[in-house]
Amino acid sequence: MDAVSPTLINLIIFVLAIYVGYHVVWTVTPALHTPLMAVTNAISAIVIIGAMLAAALTETTFARTFGVLAVALAAVNVFGGFLVTRRMLEMFKKKDKKPAADKANGTGAA
Repeated sequence: MDAVSPTLINLIIFVLAIYVGYHVVWTVTPALHTPLMAVTNAISAIVIIGAMLAAALTETTFARTFGVLAVALAAVNVFGGFLVTRRMLEMFKKKDKKPAADKANGTGAA
């Protein structure tokens, strides 16, 4: 019996990542994210998992380097997406009203 080629294993991981990514993306609730950011973060998270698996199974330095690069870029995308989403959600929070300075009584700050 022949050994399974690493290319076939990587192709299987890629197809499984697409399948899992599709189901993860379409079950994300938009409660905390805008739909665009939720989809982007979910896809990037699936890319991270697939890239880690693919990089771990490769035998050449060239492939491992690209796997590590894919993990790093996807991680930057995920964390950046969460930062942007947090900033966007901050825009919709009610701002606390500052007490108006009472100029008639002279208690207002200058």
